[in-house]
Amino acid sequence: MARDYPAAPVAAVGGVVLDGDRVLLVKRAWPPRQGEWSLPGGQLELGESLQDGVRREVREETGLDVTVGPLVEVFDRVHRDDAGRVRYHFVIVDFLCAPAGGVLCAGDDAADVRWVRHDDVAALGVNAFTVEVIARAFRLRGETEGR
Repeated sequence: MARDYPAAPVAAVGGVVLDGDRVLLVKRAWPPRQGEWSLPGGQLELGESLQDGVRREVREETGLDVTVGPLVEVFDRVHRDDAGRVRYHFVIVDFLCAPAGGVLCAGDDAADVRWVRHDDVAALGVNAFTVEVIARAFRLRGETEGR
């Protein structure tokens, strides 16, 4: 299915990869949100589970392998062109993840990749909704570690 001007919403996944007080961020290389810092993730492939999609997308964008944990957030993103037509419509499922190996490096879909301290995320210009998703993931990790 086409990503831009799709006939239906596109299923996508994201990984909120936490390591200590840091979160893994990628600088988007392509539209939408080109040049913005965001969570690693992307379009789900036909026949792929949500968890397998997260593992693949994080590996492709960052070089890291991850362990996929619980669901953090489900939301949609609709981007319209100047004429008001839907150019992009993603339904995104974000999961809490932990690093499990690999070597950090920006992949094809990322202009840059880095670990960022939780307190420094907003200073990179990360959109407010993503900042909240990251905060939710840190809280969720704290709850699951306390069990």
